[in-house]
Amino acid sequence: MPRKRRTELPSAGESSGSQEASGSAGRGASRPVERAPPPQQGLGGGGYQGGRGVGAPTAPQPQQGGRGVGGPTSPQPQQGGRGVGGPTAPQPQQGGGRGGGYYQGRGGMAPQQQRGGMAPQQSGVPPTEYQGRGAGMPHGGVPFQQSSGVMPETGGMRRGGGGGSAASVRTGGSSSMPPVPELHQASQAPYQARYPTQKAPSGKPTESSQPSSSSSRSPEQAPQEITQQFQQLSIQPEETSSLAIQPVVPAAASSKSMRFPLRPGKGSTGTKCVVKANHFFAELPDKDLHQYDVSITPEVTSRGVNRAVMQRLVDTYKDSHLGSRLPAYDGRKSLYTAGPLPFTSREFTIVLPDDDDGQAGPRPERQFRVVIKLAARADLHHLGLFLAGKQADAPQEALQVLDIVLRELPTARYSPVGRSFYSPDLGKRQPLGEGLESWRGFYQSIRPTQMGLSLNIDMSSTAFIEPLPVIDFVTQLLSKGDVLARPLSDSDRVKIKKALRGVKVEVTHRGNMRRKYRISGLTSQATRELTFPVDDRGTMKSVVQYFQETYGFAIQHTTWPCLQVGNQQRPNYLPMEVCKIVEGQRYSKRLNEKQITNLLKVTCQRPHDRELDILQTVHHNAYDKDPYAREFGIKINEKLASVEARILPAPWLKYHDTGRERDCLPQVGQWNMMNKKMVNGGTVNSWMCINFSRNVQENVARGFCQELAQMCHISGMQFVAEPILPAFSSRPDQVERALKGRYEEAMKRLRPVGKELDLLIVILPDNNGSLYGDLKRICETDLGLVSQCCLTKHVFRMSKQYLANVALKINVKVGGRNTVLVDALSRRIPLVSDRPTIIFGADVTHPHPGEDSSPSIAAVVASQDWPEVTKYAGLVCAQAHRQELIQDLFKVWQDPVRGPMTGGMIKDLLISFRRATGQKPQRIIFYRDGVSEGQFYQVLLYELDAIRKACASLEPNYQPPVTFVVVQKRHHTRLFANNHQDRYSVDKSGNILPGTVVDTKICHPTEFDFYLCSHAGIQGTSRPAHYHVLWDENNFTADGLQSLTNNLCYTYARCTRSVSIVPPAYYAHLAAFRARFYMEPETSDSGSLTSGAAGRGGPPGGARSMRVAAGNANVRPLPALKDNVKKVMFYC
Repeated sequence: MPRKRRTELPSAGESSGSQEASGSAGRGASRPVERAPPPQQGLGGGGYQGGRGVGAPTAPQPQQGGRGVGGPTSPQPQQGGRGVGGPTAPQPQQGGGRGGGYYQGRGGMAPQQQRGGMAPQQSGVPPTEYQGRGAGMPHGGVPFQQSSGVMPETGGMRRGGGGGSAASVRTGGSSSMPPVPELHQASQAPYQARYPTQKAPSGKPTESSQPSSSSSRSPEQAPQEITQQFQQLSIQPEETSSLAIQPVVPAAASSKSMRFPLRPGKGSTGTKCVVKANHFFAELPDKDLHQYDVSITPEVTSRGVNRAVMQRLVDTYKDSHLGSRLPAYDGRKSLYTAGPLPFTSREFTIVLPDDDDGQAGPRPERQFRVVIKLAARADLHHLGLFLAGKQADAPQEALQVLDIVLRELPTARYSPVGRSFYSPDLGKRQPLGEGLESWRGFYQSIRPTQMGLSLNIDMSSTAFIEPLPVIDFVTQLLSKGDVLARPLSDSDRVKIKKALRGVKVEVTHRGNMRRKYRISGLTSQATRELTFPVDDRGTMKSVVQYFQETYGFAIQHTTWPCLQVGNQQRPNYLPMEVCKIVEGQRYSKRLNEKQITNLLKVTCQRPHDRELDILQTVHHNAYDKDPYAREFGIKINEKLASVEARILPAPWLKYHDTGRERDCLPQVGQWNMMNKKMVNGGTVNSWMCINFSRNVQENVARGFCQELAQMCHISGMQFVAEPILPAFSSRPDQVERALKGRYEEAMKRLRPVGKELDLLIVILPDNNGSLYGDLKRICETDLGLVSQCCLTKHVFRMSKQYLANVALKINVKVGGRNTVLVDALSRRIPLVSDRPTIIFGADVTHPHPGEDSSPSIAAVVASQDWPEVTKYAGLVCAQAHRQELIQDLFKVWQDPVRGPMTGGMIKDLLISFRRATGQKPQRIIFYRDGVSEGQFYQVLLYELDAIRKACASLEPNYQPPVTFVVVQKRHHTRLFANNHQDRYSVDKSGNILPGTVVDTKICHPTEFDFYLCSHAGIQGTSRPAHYHVLWDENNFTADGLQSLTNNLCYTYARCTRSVSIVPPAYYAHLAAFRARFYMEPETSDSGSLTSGAAGRGGPPGGARSMRVAAGNANVRPLPALKDNVKKVMFYC
């Protein structure tokens, strides 16, 4: 086989991450368009006093007033109040306890939202030391002002609290206010201290970040007007009571010192029922587990080779040297046994035949040196205590051992991928197109639950590469009939290279010698042009000639490139037609739409069928006969777990009083807009239509727009019937010219009368490629225009249902509201209606597998209306590739003129809420999507700290209580009706009813989590959302949080159905998905883009706290959203 001397650089690397739907997003915070009503007297108007600032290890954080909790190395200049420093934290403080802050008023009352039994402390009493469970952190009790007269819940320390003191500090309102900044800017005014200032470490007085007050009027208000309004809000008489706020542990602290909230009891609301879950009870073994370290020399990266070595060792030495024990091996460095081996350390020599060498005669052998050494005894006793709720931390090592034991047999039988196993024997292969096929399999994971250990089994399918001759694979991939008859184009070569890189092939031109190679790339020349030296004198021979002379093989496709295989330093050439793809290779790159559709058809199963398949899989796996399970004493029950559940009632929804139906009670998770009008209809005075579909004639486009305008009007919007300009047709490749030209033409008419273009309706071809994304990018980041796209097929059908749904989307895009919860208007939502509450949703979407350099995109949305909590403003930012922590929640940077500056998404959205409602949030509920269990601590530590700092940057002692809830959809728990024939317990699709909630048996032994199926199924088996509370200063009861979450699922703006995850998390996902269209294509393969919150006065380089700072340095910012787009739910 020819070998090439010169090395060609490979193309960009492909990731082997799992196939997943990429996420989403639009950038910028949005303010509601209508003016907020004047602030009501006595409704939470006053400033917060005595909050806590928490410093991350490397984040300097100027603060005013109140207390500061410093991380181990954080210099925290503070002004006023008391400071609690970490071991090495110098904390200069500026004297006095008074001063004017953005969110600051007089007096103080601090909500303490923690369970426990500590009595509230009165403001002004001497500090009291107290200690909570799981301590280790200095704890600051901080008062804040409450002007509504509503007493916050009292309570003592909760898990994770530490010793500390409670202090009360009074401050006065500021005497003057700078002009209100725009939402996207992080403006500040230097703090004017009323007392002499001590010097900061640099020798300069510390300045605090202090954006100006927002107001319920237009941003153009004079500073004096704002000051008067602010003082009205601030100087209400208040009741004072001091309650400690729970500290956030700085990110440097060990996660062990922090505890997630305990379950506050089980929920009781709703109709009780029984459901079945795909969890199987696993009896905890009573065995003496031992862990051994394994080292294999020479070291190999392949788990498969490691397993083959260990299997040979066990087969050879089990009875003679291993005391007849059957060990479980993780494929890497650890071996586990049920009882001790007869040695503490021993060396073995193992010989394996080399599978990958295709020479004739007996195969050469590879020799390995294996050392097995006692490492530890795995403790099952603590696992028992944890499952019984008597120990807080899950003993991960013990769980891991049991998981490895139960994976041993399926790993040997099937192809393992993550926690799943696939095989052509587990179900029929189905072609997916372009050389791929789907394999059936199952997911398996051992989990700690309230019922004890549980084995979670679910059905699964994924894409594998068809074991075809490479020529056939390429023909399918390019899907062109004449592909073999012509030379490949450059785009063909790129496509082939991407698809085949990293794929294992075997040669077919040497009879039974089927040596295997891994493809590293393609040759730049055609096969007929390739030559290589055959001797030291430099005699050259062509590849075609070599194959003819050596193997008698005549290469047919000489115009095609060769595959480059093996070592990159000494690449080998193989003609495509002598290679066949090795079976059993999972395809880990991005699937196209057709392939995804085909895969979904395979995986989509009705609940009853899925349940039977799961039971059949458990039976087929025969855990009672599994030699490893028997060796370790693990017994698996073969029946689905029966679980108590409740069906939460649907909430009443409010529509406009002028409609025939003023309110509505959804039935089985759905309702419609018949006889109803939107509760707040938006206004569209000027609009136009651009048609990019050549199949849609001008009169059809005009007729469709008239019908849509009429539907918007009927639904309750003020929608002018005639467009500002007639419908205009253009070619898709002229999108920018058409949009900008038509926009300018419209604005020539509108500017003289001081009006804007409110809406653009766009008709797109059904298959529009990049057109949709280009259009959204131009409209939202260049023209400042909200748009509604409609596909050609819908334009021709013009169904009433479709038009009504589009009207819902248009309404929220122009600033309206479709519906609100009746309970929200009547102030009956616990822990939301009693005081101004902001609800956040956050998500990070990562690039598709195979995209090595494109950034991840973070999106945060936040409610902008209270008490309705229905409108959400959204901000987005790009951040380092596959970075899960949201980098731009809070930012600190140095401005050359104005000094230290603060900003970030949380701060912007809090300011925006204040502007829209005239109130500052006194509670924060934060729904965080897309976090896996392994990242819980990391995400909570980093993001809760950022929330704290964002609040403190608005006003020194402003620390509203936070509830932080993770929303998970990528799990494998499925719930089935106890009786599939009972039509009162299933919906039309055969799924459990919407509102079904489970917080027993299959949930966490001690922590606050629940499964909620809030939506009605359409096809396939419904996946309940899993909500896990990581922090709760608001003291939610189980019923309170479950009902709030379920009720919010009925407020989703884009349809008249309840949705499967809570809307703020859903909107964050949509916003992140939208922002992908704003990115310019990444040309380099070096790194990622970054983010500031673009266009919002972010720091030039974006100084960021914690270890993640460096990763964002090269990320290119997304283009900024235009301000008028930010104000509305443009991502819907």
